Amino acid sequence: MSSRSFTMHDASQATGAVYRIGDAAARSGVSVANIRYYEKEGLVTPQGRADNSYRVYSDADVHRLRFIRLCRAMDMSLDEVRTLLALDLRSKADCDAACVTLDAHLGHVRERLRELRSLEKDLIALRDCCDGSDPECHIIEALHARADEESPADPPRARATRHV
Repeated sequence: MSSRSFTMHDASQATGAVYRIGDAAARSGVSVANIRYYEKEGLVTPQGRADNSYRVYSDADVHRLRFIRLCRAMDMSLDEVRTLLALDLRSKADCDAACVTLDAHLGHVRERLRELRSLEKDLIALRDCCDGSDPECHIIEALHARADEESPADPPRARATRHV
């Protein structure tokens, strides 16, 4: 898409409705900061700039932003979103590629669920260190003991299920 400067009238003739970034944010549910970030990442490109140098977005751009927001709400990475945005919904090969992308994402989600279940067990075990009757807090004591045992090379998540 061209980045030439044009008037709002020119833009509306070429693309239908046009929106400044704040309007595109309001219509898409994506913050202005995230729109700028998605532009930087190449996920969305404004139609150009109006005479006043404001970015100009079309209805198609707003739809694209909504699509990105939906995918991000499903915890998809920017690369996964980028892959899906590049696909043609009328192509069988692209439909297969979408399935592969979603299957890979499902794998990530399932792994994260396993990690969260492990974290839940660890937190329950930590919580069980305290019955409320002892004047000293065994939860804080256990956390301090873990902090003393941690090495900078071992991230907390990797060690979370080993101790309690």
